[in-house]
Amino acid sequence: MTLFSGRAEANQVRLAQTGWRLLLRRNQSYLTAVGTLVVIALFGAAIVHLTAEVRYDDVVSALADTSWRSVATAIFFTGLSFLTLTFYDLGALDYIRRKLPYAQVALTAACAYAVGNTAGFGALSGGAIRYRSYSRLGLEPDDIARVVAFVTLAFGLGLVAVTCLSLLAVAEYVAPLTRLDAFWLRTIAAVVLAGMLAIMVAARSSHEISIGRITLRLPASRTTSRQFLITMLDLAASATVLYVLLPTGTIGWPAFLAIYCVAVGLGVLSHVPAGLGVFETVIVATLGHAADVDAILGALVLYRVIYHLLPLLIAIVVIIGIEVRQFTGHPAASSLRRAGGRMTPLLLATLALVLALMLVLSSVTPTPDENLLLLSNYVSLPIVEGAHFLASLLGLALVIVARGLALRLDGAWWASLAIALAALLLSLAKAVALGEAGMLAFFIVALLASRRLFVRPASLFGQALTPPWLTALGVICLGALVVLLFVYRNVEYSHELWWQFEISAEAPRGLRALLGVTIGASAVAIWSLMRPAATAIAPASKEDMQRAIAILETQDMSDANLVRMGDKSIMFSPDGRAFIMYGRWGRSWVALFDPVGPQEAWPDLIWQFIEMARSNGCRAVFYQVSPRGLAYYADAGLRAFRLGELAEVDLRQFEMKGGKWATLRRQVSRGQRDGLEFSVVEPTDVPAILPELAAISDAWLAHHNAREKGFSLGAFDPHYLETQPVAVLKCEGRIVAFANILLTDVREEGSVDLMRFSPEAPKGSMDFLFAQLMEYLKAQGYRRFNLGMAPLSGMSSHSTAPVWDRAGRTFFEHGERFYNFKGLRAFKSKFHPHWQPRYLAASGGLNPVLALMDATFLIGGGIKGVIKK
Repeated sequence: MTLFSGRAEANQVRLAQTGWRLLLRRNQSYLTAVGTLVVIALFGAAIVHLTAEVRYDDVVSALADTSWRSVATAIFFTGLSFLTLTFYDLGALDYIRRKLPYAQVALTAACAYAVGNTAGFGALSGGAIRYRSYSRLGLEPDDIARVVAFVTLAFGLGLVAVTCLSLLAVAEYVAPLTRLDAFWLRTIAAVVLAGMLAIMVAARSSHEISIGRITLRLPASRTTSRQFLITMLDLAASATVLYVLLPTGTIGWPAFLAIYCVAVGLGVLSHVPAGLGVFETVIVATLGHAADVDAILGALVLYRVIYHLLPLLIAIVVIIGIEVRQFTGHPAASSLRRAGGRMTPLLLATLALVLALMLVLSSVTPTPDENLLLLSNYVSLPIVEGAHFLASLLGLALVIVARGLALRLDGAWWASLAIALAALLLSLAKAVALGEAGMLAFFIVALLASRRLFVRPASLFGQALTPPWLTALGVICLGALVVLLFVYRNVEYSHELWWQFEISAEAPRGLRALLGVTIGASAVAIWSLMRPAATAIAPASKEDMQRAIAILETQDMSDANLVRMGDKSIMFSPDGRAFIMYGRWGRSWVALFDPVGPQEAWPDLIWQFIEMARSNGCRAVFYQVSPRGLAYYADAGLRAFRLGELAEVDLRQFEMKGGKWATLRRQVSRGQRDGLEFSVVEPTDVPAILPELAAISDAWLAHHNAREKGFSLGAFDPHYLETQPVAVLKCEGRIVAFANILLTDVREEGSVDLMRFSPEAPKGSMDFLFAQLMEYLKAQGYRRFNLGMAPLSGMSSHSTAPVWDRAGRTFFEHGERFYNFKGLRAFKSKFHPHWQPRYLAASGGLNPVLALMDATFLIGGGIKGVIKK
């Protein structure tokens, strides 16, 4: 009894732990967002404390006193840094053995780093740029994921190595600034470097090292050395950008390099967008004893403008310039236009975030006295107050529409244009802010020049902001609060401040603007978190089925005949030339295969499906899609995750001659000796043999202890079987096996769906049936035969491969007890097919895992169907 009780308690503990872990996994994105806001709040409080003796006017004066020579030098080193950054991508492409023209790689890398440095979450924001660009240039998703992983790891490891080397050389200079003894700084640096060196030496022969259950494949020493040199040059150049802006003699350059590396590293680890606040706190805390803090803050502001904002503006100018038609006649310009066009929405979305931050921060900072004097002569106080308050709210609105710009929504383009025009006028009415007005004018011009890219119809009110965008809202609000506390630290707070309306009452004006932004941001967050409930989707009508069948008969996708099952809903493109068949399970709308129809109709239809799914509070998922559509899914903000490989036989070269076909020839000969006879029954004659086919199907299901599937597989339905020919095998005049054939009128591709045989059928009957069927289709003029997908086949086990691929590869190798992964691939391999990848397209985070689970339940008919095979 005691033992039983102890086991029960242990099981309860395990269940509780599993429940907590499941809860944490499901809410990981929201917990990360909350953690990010907590971190920036802590660092914000720290920087307010560190700058207790600094006044806002002193910072403005320090900015004004910075020489143009220092600014020009900083711009030069910014260019050098970004030039160096392009070699990260070149090294990654070389590592995965892919080559692309340097101009396209450089444009992609520069835009990726411009967005990643400014918006933060470099692996995600910069990764999205790379995904959209490189998918257009022919790279597969797993290759792009390896590129992103390579550049992320290369920078991270290089940052650690450069920091440690710098500390070894200048520890005595850094020690007083970090409150650590130089001996301990050198010791820590030496231990870290020794560990990295030990790993490289251990993997020198095989380039692999095992740490517990984890196996890492390291690049060759030549690649490692080259990437370390690139990282060192990049960090040296970017550190020099800030160094030349600091007061002369603040600190030696080697010591500053070590401090800079530490500040960058902590900013990355904090997950705060662009390390905002974290980077500044580290720099001020370490250099505050060596120079005036106001001068350091002024240098940091200029550094953010030169190293973060300026490259973003240049990237937009370059890509918009490429878009201009008169330059697209040259082949090189046309190639760059193809690569750059898909990055423009993300660049403009990032700029919209920067402008949103600018509008909000300008609402909590004082207006120069001369500007206030000018305004008082021409503009009444209510207009100034109203313009100040409304401009801050427009900044909040710009954050919201920025996500729509990234998704290429036409409504977001119009909203952004209207917001920018209104904000431009208000910036002049509230403070004669010419710099602010100039940035907004640049944004307006960029929007007008790229109008043709924003063509997706969507409702902005139906777009729920994701956790990263909600985090951006929180960061802007917290940043505005920190700036407000810093600027007006000498103003004694009282309730009367809220009701002071004077042309010189800047603190009350800033308080009211911050309150408006905070209330607005809270309302938007609550609206986004209260997702609409998922609604049922309507099944396909007879008229829809007839329209879909008419379209598929003109295409070369034999698998599209699964629409004849009638168990899926159908969505047609706006022009009616293409359709998507889909189903819903849980919160997933799952589309089966690529759209069926002309490829030029795919983009609008894909976006229409995604928008409809989101408007119903669901995620959009595309199941078993081909490489042909990856660029379209990337443009819609989805990522591709490999599901397996599809086996395809070229019937024009199919001849069972030669050594490699010996095994299949023996199977065919054996079937002939066993008395097997192959024939194809036309659709009009199928009803006559349905009773025999039903008996074979029932026996097959009972023998395999299985039940009928659905969605991506056909079920034994008389109406479905009567629509296409059926291949049958007879033995002694009795049908022992059958497979329904999927064909279209274009005679390009043939396939099969149901493949069932009697337990009494001779061994090797299905090999015989497939071989004879391929001979038959070849004689009928078909070009290829689709053997279907082998799940989890072809998943990469590379150390830089995504976790998705490595997990799938592990399950493929060790999951035979759940599904015959290896056996299915081995059967298809008998026919020596060409293997083509197939993907699941979904948004990132946990969505692909949840989407795959929903697709599995949809195919199996629920949890019971999955458990019962």
